[in-house]
Amino acid sequence: MTIISWIILGLLAGAIAKFLLPGRDPGGLIGTTLIGIAGAFIGGWISARWMDHPITKDFYDGATWAAAIAGSLVLLVAYRLLFGNSRD
Repeated sequence: MTIISWIILGLLAGAIAKFLLPGRDPGGLIGTTLIGIAGAFIGGWISARWMDHPITKDFYDGATWAAAIAGSLVLLVAYRLLFGNSRD
């Protein structure tokens, strides 16, 4: 996949992570979007590095999507724990 595909995957993974974990985010829409993109990259890297699932060139690979969404969820939870009270 190209870098553009990973960004699109990250945008969608961030939206899915936000849907699965609703609530107020300290960064709003832009922060959640950036977390989704970073989560896609991190999830793909972890999947390829430690889970022995190489990154395929297929955009519709289920394992790639699961890794991107999981990475986005982990980053979103960490972001909320670190900066959750900054908008109160």
